Amino acid sequence: MTLFKNASVSFEAKNGDTVIGNEAYFQGTITAKGSLRIDGRIDGSIVDAKTVTIGKTGKVKGDISCEICYTRGEIRGNIVALAHVEALAGSRLDGDIRAPRIMLEEGAVFNGNCSMDPARKTARKEENVPAKL
Repeated sequence: MTLFKNASVSFEAKNGDTVIGNEAYFQGTITAKGSLRIDGRIDGSIVDAKTVTIGKTGKVKGDISCEICYTRGEIRGNIVALAHVEALAGSRLDGDIRAPRIMLEEGAVFNGNCSMDPARKTARKEENVPAKL
């Protein structure tokens, strides 16, 4: 049974614009303006991605900065997401999470701190509104 409302998330490779296959290894910083699917191993940071999906065999050792992050794999690093983070059963997260919405499914392992800041888009709009005198 899943508690997540976004049933349209697919853990098939066709879900992403860029795919790191299960036998692939990447070291360094990945800047992805679109979606990124990881089934292999990454030692480094992921920045500016729209959606990061980490499959069951995926392992990331580094920080992730994205809009949305879904994981079934392993992350050893901090996650900053503009919208939300979903850790599904079987996933392991060792690091801090900062996102407006954080969802941990039963069976996910999380070791770290979490901060649920309001969505940045909303905060930016409020900053631009002049104060009433």
